[in-house]
Parts: sequence; C-alpha cells; structure tokens
Amino acid sequence: MPDLSTEAPVRTGALTSASTGTTADTSAPAPGRLGQRRMSLALFAAGIAAFALLYSTQALLPAVAADLGVTAGQASWTVSAATGALALFVLPLSALSERFGRRTLMTVSLTVAVAVGLLVPFAPNLEWLIALRAVQGAALAGLPASAMAYLAEEVPPRALVGAIGLFVAGNSVGGMSGRIVAGWISQVWGWRAGLAAIGLLALVCVVVFRVLLPRPRHFTPGTLDPRTLARTVGGHLADPLLRRLYAIGALFMTVFGAVYTAIGFRLAEAPFGLPQGVIGSVFLVYLVGTVSSAAAGRLVGRLGRRGALYLAVGTTTAGLLLSLTDSLVAVLSGLVLITAGFFAGHAVASSAVSRTARTGRAQASALYQSAYYMGSSAGGTLGAVAFHAGGWNATAALGLLAVLGVVSVTLYGTHAARVERRAPVVAGR
Repeated sequence: MPDLSTEAPVRTGALTSASTGTTADTSAPAPGRLGQRRMSLALFAAGIAAFALLYSTQALLPAVAADLGVTAGQASWTVSAATGALALFVLPLSALSERFGRRTLMTVSLTVAVAVGLLVPFAPNLEWLIALRAVQGAALAGLPASAMAYLAEEVPPRALVGAIGLFVAGNSVGGMSGRIVAGWISQVWGWRAGLAAIGLLALVCVVVFRVLLPRPRHFTPGTLDPRTLARTVGGHLADPLLRRLYAIGALFMTVFGAVYTAIGFRLAEAPFGLPQGVIGSVFLVYLVGTVSSAAAGRLVGRLGRRGALYLAVGTTTAGLLLSLTDSLVAVLSGLVLITAGFFAGHAVASSAVSRTARTGRAQASALYQSAYYMGSSAGGTLGAVAFHAGGWNATAALGLLAVLGVVSVTLYGTHAARVERRAPVVAGR
C-alpha cells in the first residue's frame, strides 16, 4: 500500500464499473484542449453554484439569529443541516450516477438545489428554514462525487489533479461570492433578500454548467445492484490508504467549518463590531483558496502528497494561532492562512482518492465527500457551541485539535508504509 507521498498507479485501458463489472474504454482518445477547457469551466461554474448554495446562510448567521430570536448554536443548524444531509445522501446518489450517468445526475441535483434555494428566503421560522436547507443539501449530494468521477473518467491522468483543483477552486469562488453578495444585500434589505440573491446567482451558474459540459466519452452505465454496491463500498473502506484520506478530509473540514461558522459572530462583537456587509466582504479571503487549490497539482509534483499535506497543516496551524489576537489585521491574516491551508489539503486528499480507487470511483469519491461534509457539519455546530461557551479561543482550540488529528493520521500512514516496505526483507531472513 503506497503512503501519502507517492502517486497511485495511473490507470489505463479498461475501467470496471462498480455496479456491474462491465468496462468503459478509457483507452479511447482523450478530449482535446478545447474539450478539457469546457469540462473545467463547466465544473468550475457548478462548484460556484454548489458552494454558494450550500453555505448560503453561514455569513448571515448573526442576522438570522437576531431576526429569529435564536442562539448562535441554533442558527448554525441552518448550515449543519445542509452539510449533514449532503453527507448522508452523497453515497446513494453516487450509485445513481453509475446507472444514469454523471452528467445527468449533476444536472438534476443542481436544478433541484436551485429550486429549493429560491424557496428558502420565504421560510416562516427557524424550523422551516432548517428543513429546506436539509433538502437543499440532500439535492447537492449528487454533484461532488459525480463531478470527481466524471473528471477521473474523462480527463487524462496527468491533468487530473489540476482539473479537480479547478473544481475545488470553483467551490472557493462560490463560497466567497455567495457570502459577499448575501452580506451586502442583507445589510440593506435583510437576510432573506441576501438568500434570494444567492439563489439567482446559482441559477445563472447552472445554465452555464449545462451549456458547457461535454457529453461523457468513457462512461458505461451499470445497474443498481445493492449487493455489488455494498461490496464496492466495503472494498474501499477496507483500503487503509483510502480510510486515511477520508479521515484527513473530515478533519480538515472540521477546522474550516468551525472557523467560518464562528467568525461572523466574532467580528460582529467587540472589539470589532463590524456591520453585516463588511463581515460578508471578509470572505474575499476565499480567493486565496482558489489559488492554493488550483496549485495543488504543482505542490504534489514538488513535495509529494505527504509533503503537500504537511505544508497545508503548517499553514492552517499558523493561521489559527495568528487569529487568537484582538488585532483585525492579524485575524484577517490568520483567515488567509487557514483558507490557503484548507483548500490545498482538500485538493490533495480528494485527488488522491480519485487516483487510488481502481474501481467504483464514484463510490470512492462519495465516501470521501461523506466524511468531508460530516466534518463540515460537526465543525459548524461544535464551532458555534465552542464560541458560545468559551469565545474564539475555544473555537480555535477545536481547530487545532482537528489539525493535530491530520498530522497523526499522516504520520501513521508514513509508519505503516515503512513497515510494509520492510516486511519482505524480514521474511527473507
């Protein structure tokens, strides 16, 4: 089993369908540069729509809590319900993509999510708001694993990390633009108008996605056989490297969810006291994530996966420590480092999953996304609860604990790989 510093073998020839055991001919000619560019831009637009919708209430939590008369922890469920539902539904919807196709499922998922997003502003109370956000998260579950499986099947292996990095970059742009637009509109017309604006932004992105995304060239549909799906999932969960990658994704997202759920409350309170529009503009730091995720392929090429992950961990840790001060400049600088480290680590881990899985790519990616969004849901709720109980220091401590978990998992993987390499020598003696 390779450790995180080495690349998984590149797959060529036939790809086995996770559902049926049939094969798709991946030795067929890859799309030209124009086709790859259309794929990348289409999934970039999809990433913008998905992240703008998924985290649409996060920058508005102080306004939602004040307007509905609820606590920070209660308001945070408008984020955690969406990410938690996505985590629960991503695996079954990835199985549907094996039968009906990645492109079809991504289109249906985004369309439903946008439709629900246009209804969310009219939620009469917190309970309805949480329920609609859960439905929205469940709908979005069809996108992440299907997108990564689509890219793994359609993009040449040498370009895979870069293509997935651009998809993740779209996530960061969506997260940034959605929060900024919602923040400023909310300051003038209220948080409901802010959510409506995000719904309209996502609608435009979905139209762009559907127009640009080429039809798949290497996909062979399978059947929905629960036993085959269970064997595929069981095989992925039995793979030590995949398990470590799933844990790393969940832990990185725990940090990110905690920080960005609590940061709005911190900046709204003393000593900062920033208005809602300015708090939304703080999410411009997502541009750093766009750059760091798109650069993940170059990082892996220079440092290896393990080195790239350690760099991401170090950057995130430095950001958490810097954010502990009461200087606005230091806090914003800390957010920049946290964002850069998170997106780099996520791009490295998620692309490693796509390259490691030899069969059932959609299910392998779905398991990663499930772990990832479970981390987001847990981080969002725990981050808000920690902030309510002990302020920003408690939220930062939660983040540092999760970062320590990433280091522990990576070190364990390195140790396991060394033991495995030595095993044949010992046996020979």
